[in-house]
Amino acid sequence: MTDRISTEARSALMRAVRGKNTGPELIVRSMAHCLGARFRLYRKDLPGTPDLVFPSRRLCIFVNGCFWHRHEGCRLATMPSSNVTFWQNKFTRNVERDKEKAQQLRQAGWRVETIWQCETRNTAALEKRLREILSPSPKGLNRPAKGMAQLG
Repeated sequence: MTDRISTEARSALMRAVRGKNTGPELIVRSMAHCLGARFRLYRKDLPGTPDLVFPSRRLCIFVNGCFWHRHEGCRLATMPSSNVTFWQNKFTRNVERDKEKAQQLRQAGWRVETIWQCETRNTAALEKRLREILSPSPKGLNRPAKGMAQLG
């Protein structure tokens, strides 16, 4: 099947896809901030350059687009009908890279969480999930910094 739009128009659409400060990221950042959690953005010194980093909690959060990172079972993770081999290879490599970077972070002592684009649509469920992610672990690890309000 051929593409319904011209090559130039498709290129313009693909160029418009942002890697940082996406809508889902802004939603997660805003909610985490409202919950009292403080974080750093895009720490380049960490594998995979996580979207949000909570140093005091040793926590990294990736906010992934369902299409680009292949959220399994999600209706947003569609497969383009043209140039299928290219897209399959690209998506496979994206998923492999995500796993590699998450493993590197875990080996370095970080907790890694992924929030999917589709999860940002339900604010109540997202808030509940963020509260769970941000809560201190039962063993006392990832405790919030002194003076930070406890979530929950």
